[in-house]
Amino acid sequence: MTGGARGEQHTADYGLPLASSCPKLRHGMDWLNYHHLYYFYLSVQEGGISAAARRLRLSQPTVSAQIRSLESNLGGKLYERVGRGLQLTELGQLVYRHANEIFTLGNELKQAVRGDTVAGRLRFRVGITDALPKLLVHELLKPALEAAPSVHLDCKEDHVGSLLAELAIHSLDLVLADTPIAPNTSVKAYNHPLGESGITIFAAPKLAKKLQSGFPKSLHGAPFLMPGLDSVMHGSLEQWFERVGVQPAVAATLGDSALLKAFGQGGLGAFAAPSVVEESVCRQYGVRAMGRADGLSERIYAISVERRVKHPCVMAIANSARDLLSR
Repeated sequence: MTGGARGEQHTADYGLPLASSCPKLRHGMDWLNYHHLYYFYLSVQEGGISAAARRLRLSQPTVSAQIRSLESNLGGKLYERVGRGLQLTELGQLVYRHANEIFTLGNELKQAVRGDTVAGRLRFRVGITDALPKLLVHELLKPALEAAPSVHLDCKEDHVGSLLAELAIHSLDLVLADTPIAPNTSVKAYNHPLGESGITIFAAPKLAKKLQSGFPKSLHGAPFLMPGLDSVMHGSLEQWFERVGVQPAVAATLGDSALLKAFGQGGLGAFAAPSVVEESVCRQYGVRAMGRADGLSERIYAISVERRVKHPCVMAIANSARDLLSR
């Protein structure tokens, strides 16, 4: 690699032969620079070239130039501009899929040499939407680990759109979400309803004592912590408040469910969480359950590219969820 800002990490350029049955990858090249490929791979992983440059401790122009070199070598564009952002082209998705396999295997090789992994372990890659309560996710995923003790669980939390994009290129085996995939989406995937849970309203002990009497009318004017605007729960809570005739004072809107509970633990407002993890929420965050939100529930979906579930971990999750979410 040439050039780069002062103080940047410098790595020697070298190429390795690439054998591929894909005409696009054979076009105009016999050798692949794996450093350039890694910069592109990291730009997708980190969500952009600027973020990848920070991770690599390189300047953005340096990383951009190396990715352009990769595009020239491959004979096509890896990114296309959509609005103010960048989106992977068809070639970019293909290259990323192969790059993900290459560097994942490389990491597994290093771990195996160090004795950190056992050969033949099943990798189970799960995407989790920001809005899903982490305690509930833990309960849903635990059966997968119990059913397949040799599984290597790899979880990623992000917005549903980003997770579905990774599901489409098989970087994820499953996405757990609070909303089903829309019929008109470009991603070919299938919804597997896992069940639904009632909703409980919680608060720190001092606030709960003040609001307990007359619940839910006592929530009128009380500080309340709302989930993110893009979550199904946000809209459902607003409808429930209107139905029971209360208007809380929204203290904060928090897209991360764990952060929302941490704020609730600090007494900054009441908050909602699935009733199925009621005991765990009270125990972990030291809060009290004031009551159930009658008629309100949260549905959970497993989204996969399989119409009929075959992955043993997904089957374990689906089977146990029926009991968990029927409580």
